[in-house]
Amino acid sequence: MCGVVGLFNRGGAQVDEAVLTAMRDALAHRGPDGCGLYVDGRLGLGHRRLAIIDLSEAAAQPMLSPDGRIAITYNGEIFNFRELRTELEKAGWVFRTRSDTEVLIAGYVIWGIEQLALRINGMAAFGLWDAREKKLFLVRDRFGVKPLYLWRSDRAIAFASEIKAFFKHPDFRLRVNDAALREYFTFQNLFRPHTLFEGVEQLPPASILCVDAAGERLDTYWDYDFGQTEELGEAESVAEIERLMAGAVERQLVADVPVGAYLSGGVDSGSLVALAAAHVPRLQTFTAGFELSRVEGIEATFDERRAAELMAYTFKTEHYEQVMNAGDIRWSLPRVVWHLEDLRLGMSYPNFYISRLASKFVKVCLSGAGGDELFGGYPWRYYRVFRSLDKQHFLENYYGFWQRLTTAEARRSLFRSADAAGQDGEMFEVFASVFAGDDGIRFGSPEEQINASLYFECKTFLSGLLLVGDKLSMANGLEERFPFLDNELVEFAMRLPVSHKLADLGQMLEIDEDAVKKKLIAQDAFSGGKSCLRQAMAHLVPPEIMRRRKQGFSSPEASWYRGENAEYVEHMLLGKELASADFLDPDAIAQTVGEHMSGKANHRLLIWSLLSFEQWCRTFLGNDRDRP
Repeated sequence: MCGVVGLFNRGGAQVDEAVLTAMRDALAHRGPDGCGLYVDGRLGLGHRRLAIIDLSEAAAQPMLSPDGRIAITYNGEIFNFRELRTELEKAGWVFRTRSDTEVLIAGYVIWGIEQLALRINGMAAFGLWDAREKKLFLVRDRFGVKPLYLWRSDRAIAFASEIKAFFKHPDFRLRVNDAALREYFTFQNLFRPHTLFEGVEQLPPASILCVDAAGERLDTYWDYDFGQTEELGEAESVAEIERLMAGAVERQLVADVPVGAYLSGGVDSGSLVALAAAHVPRLQTFTAGFELSRVEGIEATFDERRAAELMAYTFKTEHYEQVMNAGDIRWSLPRVVWHLEDLRLGMSYPNFYISRLASKFVKVCLSGAGGDELFGGYPWRYYRVFRSLDKQHFLENYYGFWQRLTTAEARRSLFRSADAAGQDGEMFEVFASVFAGDDGIRFGSPEEQINASLYFECKTFLSGLLLVGDKLSMANGLEERFPFLDNELVEFAMRLPVSHKLADLGQMLEIDEDAVKKKLIAQDAFSGGKSCLRQAMAHLVPPEIMRRRKQGFSSPEASWYRGENAEYVEHMLLGKELASADFLDPDAIAQTVGEHMSGKANHRLLIWSLLSFEQWCRTFLGNDRDRP
């Protein structure tokens, strides 16, 4: 995994190597093992290397084809590169390295850019320059594991693994994107490809952008499709999941450096560790826990160390733990925001700490992200939609749930101006636009509505998880891998009938709707998520883990904000020097904090986002944009 940058000057002017070098070196934390530069007139590519496969200098980037026609800067890992290499050798390509980078060059020459993208089983974001055709291709993997940002000026288009590279370009002007800001304070996520930085956007997952002197063309080469279910027997499904899981883990263990795994107390990470431990003697595993002596209520159960220790003992791993306390947010938030840039989702500083721990021992870590989104791991969410009358009813029901931070009425109070708060129907249209690109999604039956939910969560929530995972692991020079996002496993998971994912589907269809108005009631009622996955892994994962109620990786912020972190929250959000006051109303912020502190409401998610945006303003709108 690495950091990539590039510049394409539209008017044909020579790329300024000093500017390109500064952009590249803004990403030095992503690639401490080496760096490179390539310039061909109007086109320039830069690379920072984190060496994982083929550690030799022959695999350094930007890499050129033997005839100099192709140049590439690439971030990621191609887990089926050996199989692709064999195909390409049969087609006549003579390889000079053992790297997966050269496979991309050869694949483009022999298959073309779209067929190459479709054949990749892995995570990849790259810029490929064809000097003969004078075309630049920007490509992102089908799931969007690896980020790739774009910025355009009148004179150039630039791309980079992180936004901070653009700060080094003399034409870049940092301004806040109001539309993205209100989207973030609605969903605690961004569903469109824009960012909080005006003029900066992401290349969407599964996309190819072709840039040449004539202009740009954007194509999509893949999308999730949960609508083509197969009538499989349950035993057949279980056996196939077990086979595909084993293959996915084995593929993603390929590396010339040490590989470890995150280990929570859940089925997903436990399954990966069980399968990986069969190939890696004394696998190193890493768990994050919380000091909970002053925490009450449901948050007192948030520490998963005991369950993780049980699995570490079962699988004979070399196990390490990071214990976090209330004070850890104060030190970490400036670092988390500087690396994350593109604010997404809830409390993410624990991700920073656990990746920092893992990076002291390994360069690669397996993560269980994707299992819930593909196999139906959130049954309590689906009850909100499975009785929808039609598509519009479905959208209205689910939109209500996914307004994680504010409603339209609350945004009118939170934002300083009516224009910044936006129109009442705007965020609903943003929400509905997630489904706009797939006419095959159906909403007629409960099963179809649940599949539509899975589609939405893969396109949005999982996308946010992957972005947070990339940024905060690479902050510590660590590569995260996601075996659940293996092409073959994903394709099979999408074809599985809903009844094989949700053991309680029949119960869900019969339950009194008035009895499941609250999340916790629904969680108790619907505990049968990931049914076939659980059955497939039951002979590997301890039964105590299989019986555990699902729990996300979350810190006890509701308690900490009211207790040990109250002074910090008040210092950040209630002080006279509020950096975010140009955008958000201080009185509305004070009311939110007051309601939480008094116990009148639980605003832990909103307070996290207020803290994050306040730090974002201090970091990026202040005088010092360098690393904290």
